[in-house]
Amino acid sequence: MSGVGIEVDKERCVGAGMCALTAPDVFTQDDDGFSEMLPGRPAGTGDHPLVREAVRACPVGAVSLTDD
Repeated sequence: MSGVGIEVDKERCVGAGMCALTAPDVFTQDDDGFSEMLPGRPAGTGDHPLVREAVRACPVGAVSLTDD
């Protein structure tokens, strides 16, 4: 079953960490401080309310939702 996916634009990310603070079960920051998704996230994770809030919280719009 497909759902809403998540994408992190590493070129746009400034390392503010709002996504990791808002949805720590989905996002983390790499060794350079840039956001990335935790491995093994199931399809449809973007439907979760905290993920949607993390998308809104990103100050540069580096986190977006996609259709899987």
